[in-house]
Amino acid sequence: MTKFFWGNSTSSMQTEGGWNEGGKSLSVYDIRKPGEHTSDWHFANDNYHHFTEDFDYLQDLGMNMYRFQVSWSRVIKDGDGAVNEEGLKYYDKLVDALLERNIEPMICLYHFDMPLHLAQKYNGFVNKQVCDAFIRYGKIIVDHFADRVKYWITFNEQNLYHTSEAFNIAGYLKGEKTLSELYQIAHNVMYCHAAIANYLHENTDAKIGGMLAYNQVYGATANPQDAFAAHQIDEFLNYDLLDVFSYGKHSAAVLAFIKNHHLQLAVTDKEKETIAAVKSDFLSFSYYASSTIDASKIPANTAPNQYLEFGRKLNPVLQTSEWGWQIDPLGFRDVLNKIYQRYHLPVFPIENGIGVREEWDGKTPIQDDYRIDYHRSHIKAMQAAIKEDGVDVIGYLGWGLIDILSSQGDMDKRYGVVYVNRTNHDLRDMKRVPKKSYYWLKKVIRSNGRDLS
Repeated sequence: MTKFFWGNSTSSMQTEGGWNEGGKSLSVYDIRKPGEHTSDWHFANDNYHHFTEDFDYLQDLGMNMYRFQVSWSRVIKDGDGAVNEEGLKYYDKLVDALLERNIEPMICLYHFDMPLHLAQKYNGFVNKQVCDAFIRYGKIIVDHFADRVKYWITFNEQNLYHTSEAFNIAGYLKGEKTLSELYQIAHNVMYCHAAIANYLHENTDAKIGGMLAYNQVYGATANPQDAFAAHQIDEFLNYDLLDVFSYGKHSAAVLAFIKNHHLQLAVTDKEKETIAAVKSDFLSFSYYASSTIDASKIPANTAPNQYLEFGRKLNPVLQTSEWGWQIDPLGFRDVLNKIYQRYHLPVFPIENGIGVREEWDGKTPIQDDYRIDYHRSHIKAMQAAIKEDGVDVIGYLGWGLIDILSSQGDMDKRYGVVYVNRTNHDLRDMKRVPKKSYYWLKKVIRSNGRDLS
């Protein structure tokens, strides 16, 4: 029987800390100031100094995979300068500590934290020189780690570069944020992914897949316009990337949109050839919630990849978290089916979880039955996809299962089964404290998903 992966996913800036240690240069996150409800990014959960303790928790849970991000700024000075050997040694120790615990490492190369120098000088991924710097960085990391790390992704949630969020996560600091620039960023990022995926396949025996943030979308009503808007979101934000990851070619609908709207993109023959050659060993995605789209709220001439920025509506039949995310395990099963039945490549959900505001009294473990219910229902939905629908799923990774900063820098939004004793503005002692869900998840993993009680 093929080993099923149970594990945890994180990013460097939300987890590591050590922002000015070990020869690390600055990323765009390192200069961001704390707000009323957010922290700075300097310490995170201090995994830079605590990773062996955290890995002991993963081992005790029975996990056999940990997906982490290599910080570009930590290993390459300013993103395009000299290799920082001390940074590589940190990740050497991290990878070796995982392998010693029989935990398979998975590397992500980029999770939104552009080296500050590349953002300030070139404006991030809108510029081809940043593509060159990323490809150089990616090849260095592949060469250094692929003998020990056999699972890889390049960009976290790559379809976000097709939305207006791209201007926040691609190192873009100045400009008019035009639709042509948005599509240029999306193209450049895909070229970078393809260049690294091809290089890894040509030079190693490791596996790599594309990753996207999959938001299941329903029409708000029986109106065909709502159904078509939901379809267009899937086509432009999901299927387009999955087509490239699987077949090396873009969706015809997306290519027609670029042509019909006269978008000005710089695309070379070399880039086209690189993208056409791309292959994926698996297709991975994050899944947290579903959305509902009301087409009547979408302004005229809005690009389909931006529909959700205007037409999102709450679904009255779904439970909603305090952060406005709608809990939908059946949507998770449907996404697993939509990917596998269309592309017939192994599917890997590598982020799943629920963020909740929690406080620890210093003595009693947090009774987070809501988190148990969330993961139980999603694991059951995944198992139904496997057993009843024939979907080839190779693992299930939770997100931030030892508490980390949220993507907005908010320590109050906690996903973990292990509590980290700090707040947005008080680092306290960073003590790790298992929650009730920790012991439930340990039982689940050690039974390989058979015991969900």
